[in-house]
Amino acid sequence: MKKAKRVLALIGAILLICLYGSTLVLALIDSPASANLFRAAVAATVFIPVLIYAYTLTARVLKGRGADPDSHPEMDPDKVPPEKHGKDSDI
Repeated sequence: MKKAKRVLALIGAILLICLYGSTLVLALIDSPASANLFRAAVAATVFIPVLIYAYTLTARVLKGRGADPDSHPEMDPDKVPPEKHGKDSDI
């Protein structure tokens, strides 16, 4: 499992480096198609890391690691201090 994670992380890093490189090259090329390709490269540079983060977060929650009440005391009502139960002191 650890080896698969490392391989996937390496592939993701190489993909991001290629995206950054292509964005730089497309910014410097002066051709009619480069403007649209530049926009696509910038969008991919933003959206791919966001999608990777969302995928890993979803996988963690679905595995049950994210729902452990011991790791998040605010999720367990017995571990919350009494002054935070039902009172709205800010109002």
